[in-house]
Amino acid sequence: MSAALASGHALGVPPLAMAELLPVIEAIMVAKLNEQMDHSHGGKTG
Repeated sequence: MSAALASGHALGVPPLAMAELLPVIEAIMVAKLNEQMDHSHGGKTG
């Protein structure tokens, strides 16, 4: 979390905005990582 806030600070993004955006960004990242893992393992099962 501190690294993400520091990255936002370096980019000039206010900490309050980062706190609001991080959960959304994390959800998208997790979804995309899951997609990549599914594709690399031959698709979804179940």
